[in-house]
Amino acid sequence: MLFHVEMTVNLPHALPKAEADALKATEKARARELQGSGKWRHLWRVAGQYANVSIFDVSGPGELHEILSTLPLFPFMQIKVRALCRHPSAIAEDGS
Repeated sequence: MLFHVEMTVNLPHALPKAEADALKATEKARARELQGSGKWRHLWRVAGQYANVSIFDVSGPGELHEILSTLPLFPFMQIKVRALCRHPSAIAEDGS
């Protein structure tokens, strides 16, 4: 099942730089791991924001929630989720 996920990160201004840098590094590693597994299919930066738009390919909403809650920056994220399905006029065959 495909999901369109918008994530906006709001780190507290009082968070020490070293702690923020460590969180970002572990977030990057986790994102790469999930992309390598095929669960996190697409990841785009939203220009001018500390935000991204992503496509996840998971078994359902429960698995998506489990994955998102493992992200190190999860406690600092505002997340919007939309379930996706194939459009009947789409010509691309991408396995979904």
